[in-house]
Amino acid sequence: MHEQGRVALVTGASRGLGAAIARRLGADGWAVAVNYRSDTAGAEVVAGEIRAAGGHAEAFQADVTDEAAVTGLVARVARALGPVEALVLNATGPQPEVGVEELTWQAQLDQLTFFVKSPTLLVQACLPAMRERARGRVIQIGSDIVDRSLPRTSAYTAAKAAQHAMTRCWARELGPYGITVNVVAPGWIPVERHAGLEAGDYVAEVPVGRIGTPRDVAAAVAFVASDEAAYLTGQRVTVNGGHTSIPI
Repeated sequence: MHEQGRVALVTGASRGLGAAIARRLGADGWAVAVNYRSDTAGAEVVAGEIRAAGGHAEAFQADVTDEAAVTGLVARVARALGPVEALVLNATGPQPEVGVEELTWQAQLDQLTFFVKSPTLLVQACLPAMRERARGRVIQIGSDIVDRSLPRTSAYTAAKAAQHAMTRCWARELGPYGITVNVVAPGWIPVERHAGLEAGDYVAEVPVGRIGTPRDVAAAVAFVASDEAAYLTGQRVTVNGGHTSIPI
């Protein structure tokens, strides 16, 4: 499955899920824009690995929660690699656990900034080229936490639920232009920021009997980005080994 000549922008791709997604898309033939906010070294390593494997990639710094930065990012990617055809909305920020009695409106806004504001800005910036070319993929990296409803996560869960709802609306709105919009929603996939956490109790609840890996998520994103998924839109692909099975 190769997508030669096409450009994918992966936000928050200097490490973790974003890095795995960028590597997989690069292996599938996408030219990959590896976005990062502050980890220049990490982003350059990811882009270098893609190039070393025979792919095409460059690192692009931008704060994807800032309107001017997003506009500039998409323009720079277009000049360097070509217009963005696959937009993978992976960037995230801190996800503190806060009980309702301590929850502030600012804490809610912090989550909405990453999962509502940033996706909106990025889709708006990429949309003209996608519409002109009559094809595009918007892939949001969601979370199965929307189904799990864990205590002390209401700000994060609410923002992720809003992200999922936007996906369904945008899918109906943009489908006539050849643009699909979907969510890939991982369960708990340990990455660098989860260092030191134990997976034993979680794994015991996963039907397939193992913890997920970034490659599992990247594989789902690669399929949703491919031509084979042209008739898949407005959907949530949950990657959690069956830990939850509640539909969107």
